[in-house]
Order: sequence, then C-alpha cells, then structure tokens
Amino acid sequence: MVEFKLSIADGGKAYAKTLTDPQAAGLLGRKLGEEVGGEPLGLPGYQFKITGGTDKSGFPMRGDLPGARQVRLLVGEGLGFHPERHGTRDRRTFRGNTISEDIVQVNLVITARGPSKLEELLAEKADKPKAAA
Repeated sequence: MVEFKLSIADGGKAYAKTLTDPQAAGLLGRKLGEEVGGEPLGLPGYQFKITGGTDKSGFPMRGDLPGARQVRLLVGEGLGFHPERHGTRDRRTFRGNTISEDIVQVNLVITARGPSKLEELLAEKADKPKAAA
C-alpha cells in the first residue's frame, strides 16, 4: 500500500494532505520538476509542480540524480549539506529524482489555481468538544 504525505506550498502558506491508494498511484514514476494535475490528488482545477520529497529514512530527493535509487554522493555546498568552512566536502545519502514506493513525503508548488479555494478543499472537520458530565 502506497501512502504519500503531500506538502503543498501556496505563496508563504503550506498545506498538508495525506494521499493513499488508489490516488497515490498517480504519482508513482513522476519526476522532480514535472507538472501534475489536481484531479488525481482530489483537488480539481489545480496544477502542481513537484519540487522535492523525502524517503522513508528521511533522505532528500535530488533532481540531478536519475532513477529512484539511493546513492551516497560526495557533495560540497548545496542540497543536503551546508559546510561550516569553505571548501569542505562530505559524503551524504540522497534519493533519485523519481517517485517510488519508498518516498514518504512529496513537496508540491501550485502553478495554476482551480475554481474553489484550497482551504475549502483541504478543510478538515474539527471535532466538537464533548459536554462535561
């Protein structure tokens, strides 16, 4: 069973949505930078761009690494490593740019808006407080 936690960025605000089968299967095989329609995600009329994600171990996806594999790379400054001294390099683990079953979180940015507000589509029903006995 595939389950993704979507983090949707909306110009300074971020929204969370959990996506399970069969909707989550629409993201499998997609790559960083691709456009995704909102209909398979339950957000009709919206368009999203995949900007990143993390796998089940917390390793970030990297756009210049093809496939869905996990690789240890020697990196300087940039994604996943911020050295204390200039010129320092370190070996870090990254995930490829393709979404697979091992990915847990997917980061999205809105590129086109739908007819209804995102807050309304993602609104969760708040539990009513129980009356004191």
